[in-house]
Amino acid sequence: MAVTPDYLRSAAEVIGAASSLRDAAALWRARDPDMRVVVVDALDMRDETPALLLGQRRVYLATSNGHCWHVTEQPLEATALILTQD
Repeated sequence: MAVTPDYLRSAAEVIGAASSLRDAAALWRARDPDMRVVVVDALDMRDETPALLLGQRRVYLATSNGHCWHVTEQPLEATALILTQD
């Protein structure tokens, strides 16, 4: 599945409006069960560029080769969302 601008807009609405970051992850998992969604500490992502800035929340795009995960700035490669909050 490709992460399109519309997809990112929808994700921003849901993730930005959720009462907590964990709720945001659960809501997005329910909405798109094929997209992996993980919550990590913001410090772990300090050197990466977020795809979305939502106040204190950040959304990063990630992909995997089946073994290792890495952050990508290419939406068409993304198979996961990584969520953080300052």
